[in-house]
Amino acid sequence: MTPSMQSSNRPGDPAYSPYSAQEADSGRDTDLSPETRVSPESPNGTPDPAGPGSGVPPKGSSVARRVALTGLLASLALIFSYVEVLFPFNAGVPGIKLGLANLVPLIVLYRLDARYAAGVNLIRVVLAGLLFTGAFATLYSLAGCVCSFLVMWFCKKTGFFSIVGVSMAGGVFHNLGQLGVAILAVSNLQLIHYMPVLILSGLTAGIIVGIGAYILLDRLPTRLFKD
Repeated sequence: MTPSMQSSNRPGDPAYSPYSAQEADSGRDTDLSPETRVSPESPNGTPDPAGPGSGVPPKGSSVARRVALTGLLASLALIFSYVEVLFPFNAGVPGIKLGLANLVPLIVLYRLDARYAAGVNLIRVVLAGLLFTGAFATLYSLAGCVCSFLVMWFCKKTGFFSIVGVSMAGGVFHNLGQLGVAILAVSNLQLIHYMPVLILSGLTAGIIVGIGAYILLDRLPTRLFKD
């Protein structure tokens, strides 16, 4: 018996066909679909959307950039707190101040999100208490900061308020939060008589800070807050 002859499909062979050679090559190329090919950036065989040339930054670098930006903005808010310590606003009623430091968390709330705004607020209050005001004043500031931030976050989330309105609500509840802590600390309900003055001062400070935030939001480059 003679062995069966298999076609080698090489040039010079009678059965050679360039079309069959192309089909064989294309078959080898299409054995692996783009979803199953293993690339250097995706060792498990899954496509890497953040690979070189994709134009998408790695997820880790985006988070690191936002954390660094949060630290920078917290430092800026701390500087504003120091300015208020250097040049106190004396209106004759304890707890009344302009609240320039609230300008930074308000911008962060609109440009990033609530998590980063809360982080900026918390870092600013704790560091300002340790460096400038002391532990007891930190307790007042923390109470006002928490009340103010929660109200501003809720007002922004509803979509019914402008940035000035959100700032006004935050200013009022910042003062009311501090007033509540003061009443609990000294166990004296007579302090509630300060409420009308604190509400009025909170509205005034909120308007000033809100207008400043509105102007800065238009001036600041949006790429500064992008990933």
